Amino acid sequence: IHIDSGFCFILFQMIKNNEASFLEVLKRANSILPQVVLGSTVLALIYPPSFTWFTSRYYAPALGFLMFAVGVNSSEKDFIEAFNRPAAILAGYVGQFVLKPLLGYFFGIISMTVLGLPTSLGVGIMLTSSVSGAQLSNYATFLTDPPMAPLSIVMTSLSTATAVFVTPMLSLLLIGKRLPVDVKGMVSNILQIVLAPIAAGLLLNRFLPQISSAIRPFLPPLSVFVTALCVGAPLAINIESVMSPSGISILLLVIAFHLSAFTSSYVLSGLAFRDALDVKALQRTLSYETGMQSSLLALALANRFFQDPLVGVPPAISVSQCDLLNKLYCPFLEEDGK
Repeated sequence: IHIDSGFCFILFQMIKNNEASFLEVLKRANSILPQVVLGSTVLALIYPPSFTWFTSRYYAPALGFLMFAVGVNSSEKDFIEAFNRPAAILAGYVGQFVLKPLLGYFFGIISMTVLGLPTSLGVGIMLTSSVSGAQLSNYATFLTDPPMAPLSIVMTSLSTATAVFVTPMLSLLLIGKRLPVDVKGMVSNILQIVLAPIAAGLLLNRFLPQISSAIRPFLPPLSVFVTALCVGAPLAINIESVMSPSGISILLLVIAFHLSAFTSSYVLSGLAFRDALDVKALQRTLSYETGMQSSLLALALANRFFQDPLVGVPPAISVSQCDLLNKLYCPFLEEDGK
């Protein structure tokens, strides 16, 4: 059978173009993340059983996978360069442990004095503002500004490592109750969720580049799916607290709390680093770092050290709302859409 060589060439090009289009679709999966996260939030509220299976024991592996995705798309040089920006690292630390607690105290007082909500709910907001940065802020930075992801990881790791001392001090200062934090547990958390997965991604990228290149296109859609689970599950599991009589008021307060942290950090960092060449990217990075914190840690502390279950309501709401607001907030910070 004679097959025209020109036809074979055209067929080969069509297959090649289709493969390229498919890979491009996979790589661009991150662009639909806000819609997916919003959909998962609505689904969690309407039908909680769709997410309740994703219990807290899955959170660490899920976050570890997101950090692995960051590692695969990074190099050792990126992290070395991150440590050459001490001013930015300090700004992220101040945003996380100075600006954020001040905002938490402000909104906690508003909840008690202006809205007349129970004191325990105000305490919950203050407690939420006193914990370290969230690993999901690293992934948010990776979505909008990949070169900044190592800097964000350094910031989050520093705040997490020192939270064993800072969080008890802030809880004593803002709430009047000193909360012991598990030092060993915090160190283990950093190693398992942040350092080990990133190191695995870097090593894979360094020594097995072919495998790294093969799996890289599939990481964005998988990361979108995992992020949606991390947002929907805490909301579904704590649906009774969210839908309680005071839940709506706290929901609005938590939204205002996070939005104020995102925007104030963005504006202040723009003033502080206005002469930097990558000022917009740095603003976004610092905004995510300040606007997101480890709400799961705050929820664990609330359940362990406070008898009133209402203290855990703000952290429970924050677990999902913080990340949801961040995903919806990201598009408005894009450089071409400012």
